[in-house]
Amino acid sequence: MRVAVPVRVRPIAVLLLGAAALVACAEPPPPDLSGSRPVTFESRDGVTLEGRLFGDGPTGVVLSHMQPADQRSWFGFANRLADQGYLVLTYDFRGYCPGGEGGCSQGEIQIPAIWQDVLGAMDFIRSQGATTVALVGASMGGTASLVAAGQEGADVAVVVTLSAPTSIEGLDADAALLQRVGANKLFIAGVGDAAAAASAEQLYEIAPPPKAAPEIVPADDHGTDLLTGSRGEAVQRIIETYLAQFAPA
Repeated sequence: MRVAVPVRVRPIAVLLLGAAALVACAEPPPPDLSGSRPVTFESRDGVTLEGRLFGDGPTGVVLSHMQPADQRSWFGFANRLADQGYLVLTYDFRGYCPGGEGGCSQGEIQIPAIWQDVLGAMDFIRSQGATTVALVGASMGGTASLVAAGQEGADVAVVVTLSAPTSIEGLDADAALLQRVGANKLFIAGVGDAAAAASAEQLYEIAPPPKAAPEIVPADDHGTDLLTGSRGEAVQRIIETYLAQFAPA
């Protein structure tokens, strides 16, 4: 007669699976801010904004955040660019006030006006020694970066957008505006973020040269989440490669 042998491995397997799930869900360590410093500057129309300055060098990169995030969503990538020799500025748009290391910008949230914040960030990073300026923006920050780059005298070397819409709540990067953007342009979005992918294709179609073919990556993430999602390393390298080509450190 065959004797049934009790199975004793299942509880261990359950424990191991649970531990793996906890590891997978664990929050990443906070970014090291020891190489950065908090800064305060004004938007082009006079609103006091707070941000952080990373690194040093003659090429400045302004990182503009998405909604409802704030400058903290850029800290990890800012450190990475600073390590490559860039002077990098993150900041909170007007009305965004996470507090603590995240800073606290003044004013009310006014999305149609945030391109003035980008211009102020450009003025500030130039005051800190940048002779070449690149703009990288996520979602509404990408749209605002395009609008800022289209202003007279902007003199921007590169604009990179992550999931930027052509229009958001009165902030518009239309064909007339894009014709004034003489910077090298790269539009990035996730294929699973259908609206953003369509916007990236549309922005590419209506933007004049110089421009690169849009990068529609196999991901569902939006904005700065593309930097930390399943294709995060690839997306960061795409941006770094484009910067190195047209706005080297």
